[in-house]
Amino acid sequence: MNTDSRLRLSPSSVNDYNNCPQLYKYRSIDKLPQPPSLDAERGTLVHTVLHDLFEKLPQDRTPANAIDLLPQSWKLQVEAKPELSYLVTNEKEWLDRAAALLTTYFTLENPGSFEATHREMHLESDFEENVYLHGYVDRLDVAPTGEVRIIDYKTGKSPRYGWEEKALFQLRVYALLYWKNNGVLPRLLQLIYLGDGKLVKSNPKMSDLESAEDFLHQTARDIFISIDKDYWPPKPSKLCDWCYFKTICPAHNN
Repeated sequence: MNTDSRLRLSPSSVNDYNNCPQLYKYRSIDKLPQPPSLDAERGTLVHTVLHDLFEKLPQDRTPANAIDLLPQSWKLQVEAKPELSYLVTNEKEWLDRAAALLTTYFTLENPGSFEATHREMHLESDFEENVYLHGYVDRLDVAPTGEVRIIDYKTGKSPRYGWEEKALFQLRVYALLYWKNNGVLPRLLQLIYLGDGKLVKSNPKMSDLESAEDFLHQTARDIFISIDKDYWPPKPSKLCDWCYFKTICPAHNN
């Protein structure tokens, strides 16, 4: 599938554009480099361990074995990004924090009681003639009876009350892609928040997928207009304090 000439959309890029078109431009149009984020790298480490845990026999998917996977996984992560060795100044503290997140995971699921059918599953679709939609699912489980659940691990804390719907958008896009490719409506969408040990669940209906699809079409139209007019208005918010591009953003450099 040749996607070079088409607009590439993913849940994260859609969120970027709707949170701040200027941020979307920096990341997706200008493709400006960003230094590693420690929060993101911690998430990568924990995701890697949970991925590899399901390679073990069910009886061996224990908290102790998960924590034992951490040092080697971290070593490989640093080899891939040597700059991480300078950013993480206290490796023991870093690994202990990751171990605490993994320990929380086992309070929410028993990975020895089921098989993870797909891990880091890539879903894609020719969404429109000039739009390619894709995403990577942390885990997709297919029950023997055919029911599908889509799982995403988050190493941060769960959203505050009223923000659950926004958090579920990512999984609804994955559900839409799975339905388009397989003709099966997932039974359960579940966000696992390891930062505070909470779950956000949804039993999606076709109307939920249709709403997500409409939102994606509208976002694609808006992005094409921004490209045509070279118009990328920043949207200042509290998120700016965590944005790497704040120092060059016109909203903060008048």
